[in-house]
Amino acid sequence: MIAKKYGSTAGDLKQYNGLQSDRLLIGQKLRVPIMYKVARGDTLWKLAGKFDSAVPIIKEANGLSADGLNAGQKLKIFPKKLAMDGKFVLMTREEFRDWIFNQKFTRKVAKVQQHHTYQPSYKQFNGSNHFALMKGMEEYHVTGMKWSMISQQLTTFPDGKVAVGRPFDIAPEGSFGLQNKEAMHKIEADAIAIENLGNFDDNHMTAEQKETIVTVTALLMLKYGLAPSIDSITYHHWWDINSGERVLDSSHGHAVKTCPGTEFFGGNSTASAKNNLYPLVRKKMQEIRGTLH
Repeated sequence: MIAKKYGSTAGDLKQYNGLQSDRLLIGQKLRVPIMYKVARGDTLWKLAGKFDSAVPIIKEANGLSADGLNAGQKLKIFPKKLAMDGKFVLMTREEFRDWIFNQKFTRKVAKVQQHHTYQPSYKQFNGSNHFALMKGMEEYHVTGMKWSMISQQLTTFPDGKVAVGRPFDIAPEGSFGLQNKEAMHKIEADAIAIENLGNFDDNHMTAEQKETIVTVTALLMLKYGLAPSIDSITYHHWWDINSGERVLDSSHGHAVKTCPGTEFFGGNSTASAKNNLYPLVRKKMQEIRGTLH
């Protein structure tokens, strides 16, 4: 119905908005094609920025061969399409910011889990195989771990891009308490899982990925009304992977992973998180708040 009203298709609307299903919630914001009457001072670049489009898209849609516009001219403006492959949505930091604030979710979230993938690592990333790596992780999660789909909601990449995988309203699966399903489901119920592609016991994190991790975490804090702390931003290393017990830095005698890596923002201890990651997230939150209308 919405697609027909705006002269579009359901498939295009899903790509304009990074929708993983046909489900919509009341109050959810959608980008749609519009008809626009050119005003004095308008340029293709201004209109592209204002309506989340691009100059080539506007020119092609309206058969324009030149860049000039005339006041009173009517233009059909289509939003840019996000990169999608099935339910996976690949975005820049800026695109993710718009995406997260436009989405409506129903599940309560109280913590963000930070992981590293370990495998695949930087050696497997070639700069353009984001979707292939996502599909590979999902195949392992489904066939190897017997989970229902890819476990993590978000994956960050060395080039600074971020991909949505598991829908936000479905809790992560299996990362904590592998031998205690009751504990696992309780831990995961209010969590968002981020897998940061790389082996951060070994790989030196790129500046682009570091900025994306900070930005994405800050956006999640703002979206869900959270403040950075050991309760709201948690490392896999702080939990016994079998029992699901939160041990923080008291890991002696427990089954713990190094994840998200011994070199993740200076280390995987609570002190490293408090001294290195949380201040960056707080600063980024302040920056983002200053740009919100």
